Amino acid sequence: MSPRLLFRSVAIAEAITWALLITGMLMKYVFDAGEVGVQVGGFVHGLVFIAFGMTAVLLAVNQHWSARLTALAVITAIVPFGTIPLDRGLEKRGLLDGGWRRTRTDDPRDHTRVSALLRWMLVRPALFTTVLLLGLVAIMTALLRVGPPGGGS
Repeated sequence: MSPRLLFRSVAIAEAITWALLITGMLMKYVFDAGEVGVQVGGFVHGLVFIAFGMTAVLLAVNQHWSARLTALAVITAIVPFGTIPLDRGLEKRGLLDGGWRRTRTDDPRDHTRVSALLRWMLVRPALFTTVLLLGLVAIMTALLRVGPPGGGS
């Protein structure tokens, strides 16, 4: 899967889960239909929200984005459906072009420890996928222990 396709897929999934969460909130607060929609939509959205943040950071390292652009990409997920215009803007600017950087180039940005770690993980896709999934589970578990945004209902 190319960096462009991965980013676009997770960006669209993040927007869809926003729609699920908003629908759940409407069902709960407008139609008094209970909390199941918010609980399910919130959980799924939380997972995909974290996955989008991880994907944005991964792409930022691979594509050599600036720290400012990386922060903007991560923050965009906070805005409902904000990942879609971000994806389109990055596409128009060519910031999603190219493949995975599995080998070091003459570019000085390829000479950092983070880039070296990314290259090492990219040539071990099963390990890399496992590490990312374990990271996602660890973050979600920690956040569930802290409690839902805004406190319990």
